Amino acid sequence: MSSNNNQLNVPQAKEAMERFKMECANEVGVNLKQGYNGDISAREAGSVGGQMVKKMIESYENSMK
Repeated sequence: MSSNNNQLNVPQAKEAMERFKMECANEVGVNLKQGYNGDISAREAGSVGGQMVKKMIESYENSMK
């Protein structure tokens, strides 16, 4: 039995992550919509996730300077 720890417990954090996801999708040219996005390709979903990770790493590196 496994538990899912991918839940955001702070409502403001969920809203911020949604905005961040939409911003990253726009940057890589993926047209996300509010709600269900199961109709996008794995490549498109991966490019959004990759952009999110890239920006998080850049933000962390900049905070370390």
